[in-house]
Amino acid sequence: MTVEAEPGMNLKDALQDAHVPTLMAALVHLTGDLSLVREAGTLVFGYLGNVQGKLSPQLQARARQHALAVLTQHRAAGSPTPAPLTAATVQELMTFIGGQPIPDTYVPFLLEELALPVAGSPESLPPAVPAQLPSHVRETFRVLIIGAGMSGIAAAMRLKQAGISFVIVEKNAEVGGTWFENTYPGCRVDSPNHLYSYSSEANHDWPLHYSTQPVLLDYFKRVAERHALGERIRFQTQVQEAVWDADAAVWRVRVQSRCGATETLTANAIISAVGQLNQPQYPSIPGRERFAGAAFHSARWDHAYDLTDKRVAVIGSGASAFQFVPEIAPRTRELILFQRSAPWPLPTPDYTEAVPAGMQWLLHHMPNYERWYRFWLFWLSADGLRPYVTADPDWRGAPNTLGANNAVLHQLLRGYIQSQLAGHQTLLAAAIPNYPPGGKRMLRDNGSWFSALKRDNVRVVNEPITAIDERGLLTSGGSVHPVDAIIYGTGFAASDFLQSIRIVGRGGRTLNDVWGGDARAYLGMTIPDFPNLFLMYGPNTNIVVNGSIIFFSECSAHYILGCIESLLRSGRRALEVRREAHDLYNQRVDAENARMAWGAPTVSSWYKNEKGRVSQNWPFALIEYWRATRTPDRNDFMLL
Repeated sequence: MTVEAEPGMNLKDALQDAHVPTLMAALVHLTGDLSLVREAGTLVFGYLGNVQGKLSPQLQARARQHALAVLTQHRAAGSPTPAPLTAATVQELMTFIGGQPIPDTYVPFLLEELALPVAGSPESLPPAVPAQLPSHVRETFRVLIIGAGMSGIAAAMRLKQAGISFVIVEKNAEVGGTWFENTYPGCRVDSPNHLYSYSSEANHDWPLHYSTQPVLLDYFKRVAERHALGERIRFQTQVQEAVWDADAAVWRVRVQSRCGATETLTANAIISAVGQLNQPQYPSIPGRERFAGAAFHSARWDHAYDLTDKRVAVIGSGASAFQFVPEIAPRTRELILFQRSAPWPLPTPDYTEAVPAGMQWLLHHMPNYERWYRFWLFWLSADGLRPYVTADPDWRGAPNTLGANNAVLHQLLRGYIQSQLAGHQTLLAAAIPNYPPGGKRMLRDNGSWFSALKRDNVRVVNEPITAIDERGLLTSGGSVHPVDAIIYGTGFAASDFLQSIRIVGRGGRTLNDVWGGDARAYLGMTIPDFPNLFLMYGPNTNIVVNGSIIFFSECSAHYILGCIESLLRSGRRALEVRREAHDLYNQRVDAENARMAWGAPTVSSWYKNEKGRVSQNWPFALIEYWRATRTPDRNDFMLL
């Protein structure tokens, strides 16, 4: 008898699309039987290897056959909710899925990410500000959130859960932040989508493993709608200035609406959720304004300009160019890529592939399948590559490597580039990066980047651009490259944290003056002399090779609510980080960043500010940020 999973799809076929280790873990919830898991032993996943780990084809077939019988019976019984597993069983499944023993110290951290009910444990975290606090205390404390992108939405959800009054000021016409602003061809996320989502807002309907910009924007819009955040958002409103009023212990925030009218809002606390990647960076090339053709930045794509049969110059080969060049190259007469340094590619065969229908069904209907699939993605990416981008100070190995692990990664990625560009020696020489893997952002590739570079109408130029004139670009070798259009794929002014807003703290100094071009914050969130000001995706909270930035934003939202709880319980009006805690923390961050590939003195990237300091990246394991943000240490703060 054929058992239908959905009309037109039978369950047996659906199971062919399963990630089998995830399937086996989910089956334990339905049966309590660990025999298949124990027979398989600890899985081994190569970072670029088989997604099914070391499971033999025979064991995979048995798991699918067992799942067919169990799921058929489960559905016939009305699909009852499985009883929670014990903590010991969950840890055993974590070890199985993770491919290595999971230390006891990691279990609470991973249980929160897994969001899985465990026998004898609370089913979910309590609100950051417990309901025991009188409602008038919570409701009269007013928070202003700047930005309705991914981080702003995360903060708003936690504030609403806690019963704290808030308003969001958003400069754009919709929510979404970077996913609203970046609409260039090929724009998509480079973290697996089942991981790049809020832990409390799972989405089973991702059409692709790495979804495109419209799909991502729709996700954030739906989350905002589900939590009725729209009524709290003032769209097309720009924050111009925020001044701390020490006498009243409030922030006076001047905002400007779309029509140009200004007003001053009052808030007890500010959460800045403006992000790092929102101010397009243009190169300082003489004559840039003289160019007579079309010119635009990838983050401000001119969709009215038709690239068909045009000669197009692309400046930069970073993350955005890596995505849009393969999309536009077939339409152009000629595409000239001007690159300062080649990117390291991370082979990702399913980068543009659809999530199979059978997997969609399992994510929707098999209890706990979605949780364990997300867990697998999380553990695989959490710190999987971190040892490979850590420098060994005694290393004397091959050029452009920093240690034995880094040399292995270098060999693997170099081999991938060579396999993609076999027979194209000139192009191969231009495509091999001249810095260690991890020194700059590694970019996901399924072959489309190198296929684009091999096109007859595409040229790669490594000579520095010396000037731009009416015709096009001039390079250091004396060549002139006439073009019809210039597209700047030159990234963002990531180090210019909050440059567009004048923020005046206690003592009358502006934040930009205090930072002096070298932004620092305790845990990326709080700054001495700026009471009740919290940053999300602030200095040193960017990640390079481990995890999803949404994880960091959720940690930050949890911590900020903990700070507000501490303040409200104290009966005081303001909270400010102590300078000694702030400075000691930043010393630790700087020392660890110096040990990473992106901190190597020979590497230049947007991770470093104008002073040469890595001001973007978090250098430690993810669990370290999670631990640091569980509960604010009151000894780190002054209450005013």
